[in-house]
Amino acid sequence: MSNSPLRLGTRRSPMAIEQSRQVAEAVTRRAGRAVELIGITSAGDVSQEQLTQIGGTGVFVSALRSALLVGEVDFAVHSLKDLPTGSAEGIALAAIPVRDDPRDALAAAGGAKLADLPRCARIGTGSPRRAGQLLLLRGDLQPVPVRGNAGTRLARVESGDLDAVVLGHAGLARIGRLDAVTQVFEPDEMLPAAGQGALAVECLTGREDLVALLGCVDDAPSRAATTAERSMLGALQAGCAAPVGAYAAGTDVLRLRGVVVAADGGMALRGSASGPPAMAEAIGQQVAGELLSAEREVIRQCQVRQRPAGTSVAGTMTSEPRKRQGRKAGQG
Repeated sequence: MSNSPLRLGTRRSPMAIEQSRQVAEAVTRRAGRAVELIGITSAGDVSQEQLTQIGGTGVFVSALRSALLVGEVDFAVHSLKDLPTGSAEGIALAAIPVRDDPRDALAAAGGAKLADLPRCARIGTGSPRRAGQLLLLRGDLQPVPVRGNAGTRLARVESGDLDAVVLGHAGLARIGRLDAVTQVFEPDEMLPAAGQGALAVECLTGREDLVALLGCVDDAPSRAATTAERSMLGALQAGCAAPVGAYAAGTDVLRLRGVVVAADGGMALRGSASGPPAMAEAIGQQVAGELLSAEREVIRQCQVRQRPAGTSVAGTMTSEPRKRQGRKAGQG
């Protein structure tokens, strides 16, 4: 390997550039190699369609991987939650650095918390997972699909177009906008997306020297936790646009919790499992099995009662229609 600067491929959004800069500095500090950032535009960055309409999982990843494969960059940094769970031929997941805060955060007008928002408040989110869990917490809310970077979404709250938005706490921290956060959702309230708050560092599998070098920024506890979460997601055949939440934590014993929510917030299937970090993948598969068993039972009961049931816990599960107007604000 030469001593010329390593080329790091990154999306062009402010958040992506900042998280790539942090990885670049860590590689330079620990391995002594200079790193230069190369901006890459992905399909997800230029389209204003909802993620579920433009392919969901992978729309922010494919352009960076293509740049890797043609030799335009040496390695790439992604938000781990955007990474498809299946392996990519010729590409290695060389490192998962120390995970940042995985929780979701509310940014509301006037410093309001979720319970303070007016009835039928409009809350912006591009995530079916967040929308479903918001409705579990308060059935009167109106989730509004939004796209654009964090700054664009926060501006819609500041302009009065939305009452609030829900964003990842880690992303807001990276761009220096924690001042906008009015409430942080604990995992007991809202399970994050698999891999949320973590970064993925990829390079070509054939560059064994680079795989070894990038290993200097890998964090074993973060890799174990996110492996369990992504194993669950993969076993469900779901992606980052599915209404699925997963969160694993623990050092000696890794505990994973998973949830699949109905799009209308009328139903949630939950599962959990624990074990040693070395069994992270198996733990994820165990929780996925629990969720799939729960789905089959829901479908069976609905068939017995001759009621409609959803078709997939990982995609479009919907509950029996209900009337939300009878529920009080702040009640789940």
